Amino acid sequence: METTVKAKGRPRAFDTDEALERALHLFWRQGYEGTSMADLTEAMGISSPSLYAAFGNKEALFRQALDRYVSLHACFLEQALAAPTARETAAAILERSVEFMTRRGQPRGCLTVQGGITGGEAAEPIKRALTLCRHETEVALRKRFERAVAEGDLPADADPAALACYLMTINQGLSVQAVSGASRAELAKVAEIALRAWSV
Repeated sequence: METTVKAKGRPRAFDTDEALERALHLFWRQGYEGTSMADLTEAMGISSPSLYAAFGNKEALFRQALDRYVSLHACFLEQALAAPTARETAAAILERSVEFMTRRGQPRGCLTVQGGITGGEAAEPIKRALTLCRHETEVALRKRFERAVAEGDLPADADPAALACYLMTINQGLSVQAVSGASRAELAKVAEIALRAWSV
């Protein structure tokens, strides 16, 4: 989608989708507070007035980038939830996360983990948004495992909430390790060990 905005007294046309993708990658690599407006305008190839006119302030831009991340880059969750068994869901989550977090041409790790691990008071709204995003994923997993219990796929004494928390904890650890430089093969071994512990 192409947008024309006023920049320094003259019209300027740019592709908003491409600009937003560049902003997403920058936030993904550097985190919310680690990314300045100067960083964003340089990466997006637009002026500050153009950025504000098209996307709003930095927080509004990050929220749009997060929405794009969830819709375009992390869409495998829905497919994993549709797997026939709870164990296959767990395997799909971990295996696809490893592939996603180490994919060439994009930053490593997970934006919802790396985007706001640290930050001052000004970043609190973003940290809350990222926490909510992770929480929604955990709730979706818990509901999937509750259904597995109801269908007899998991034993009646299984704890769906604990299982969902377990998967999220492993997944977030994979993200940190990916950013730290762990290879896809190394992360795949971790995922394999985590699945061996799936004794329910």
